[in-house]
Amino acid sequence: MAQYKVPVIAGDGIGPEVIAEGKKVLDAASEVHGFGLEWIDYPHGADHYLATGELISENTLHELEKYKAIYLGAVGDDRIEPGILEKGILLAMRFYFDQYINLRPVKLLEGVWTPLKDKGPKDIDFVVVRENTEDLYIGIGGRAKRGTTRQELEVVRKLYKVKFDLDIDSDADEIAYQIGLVSREGAERIIRYAFELSRERKKHLSSVDKANVLPDIYGFWREIFRKVAVDYPDVKTDFNYVDAITMWFVKNPEWFDVVVTPNMFGDIITDLGAMIQGGMGLAPGGNINPDGTSMFEPIHGSAPKYKGMQRANPIATIWAGAMLLEHLGEKEAANSVLRAIEQSLKVGKVRTPDLGGRSKTSDVGDDIARIVRTLGK
Repeated sequence: MAQYKVPVIAGDGIGPEVIAEGKKVLDAASEVHGFGLEWIDYPHGADHYLATGELISENTLHELEKYKAIYLGAVGDDRIEPGILEKGILLAMRFYFDQYINLRPVKLLEGVWTPLKDKGPKDIDFVVVRENTEDLYIGIGGRAKRGTTRQELEVVRKLYKVKFDLDIDSDADEIAYQIGLVSREGAERIIRYAFELSRERKKHLSSVDKANVLPDIYGFWREIFRKVAVDYPDVKTDFNYVDAITMWFVKNPEWFDVVVTPNMFGDIITDLGAMIQGGMGLAPGGNINPDGTSMFEPIHGSAPKYKGMQRANPIATIWAGAMLLEHLGEKEAANSVLRAIEQSLKVGKVRTPDLGGRSKTSDVGDDIARIVRTLGK
């Protein structure tokens, strides 16, 4: 029997509550499908930071690197300045483990209402492949006041190291700037991953950019896309400006199957994707390194005001758990979890307040775990 050790960072706010339900459902799937799961809990988050001053250490990152997948709840707390935990824990892990793929299924399940008129599950079923380590999110920039300023900025990745030496001469009172970066290596590997995924689905890949007004960085992205596309003559392709694709997601979501996008645009359009599939409580995500350590999580935040209230919808976390199982190679178990989620939603008796119900977070986990066991009989 296969045995898997999975690190868990439940995190802050509603994170521990939704993670508990995810573990419950995945444990049920492991029992039915004949493999073992051992959860290894890590304390990182707001309470740990306030108690120790540590975000996540190099030693912990090195320890986590020996595992194939991490299960994450949510990070963020009102007691701590916004961005400290997110940058110090989430981004630290994404960059350290080179999780260059952010994978977001946008799929409307049976029994879920969408705000899009006359659209149903057959119309909303696509995947967004977001580059996860470059673009404006490399995290370097600064401010300069009137006069001359010199600044050195550095980007260090497993693929490369880039250094910027800036001499700024300004007669404005003060300026702020942020530097974005797209590398040929970084863009090519995410685009190639998206083409391979397209071959497993409907052989249709849509690229997102803003090359019309930012030709240096996003024209470069488009150039690389065209070059990679030569190796996939069987895949239909199209280009979309980011502002236009937000319109088409709403008007004609059925046009899309696999969408590949630079980091910042992917961040924006996947939140739109979450809403057309029924809301943040139904939106899972994976931060993936196919050859290293990956991490699976709901895309919603920690929602500190709902902590301990058992109001949070755990389905996004449970669905992220299904993605984790598939990543481990347990595809049949992953499919059973997704089928159980959809069956629970379709019956509609157990729903959290965001879906119009009165059920508790744990009630949803119990129901989906029950269905997983029923499907296995």
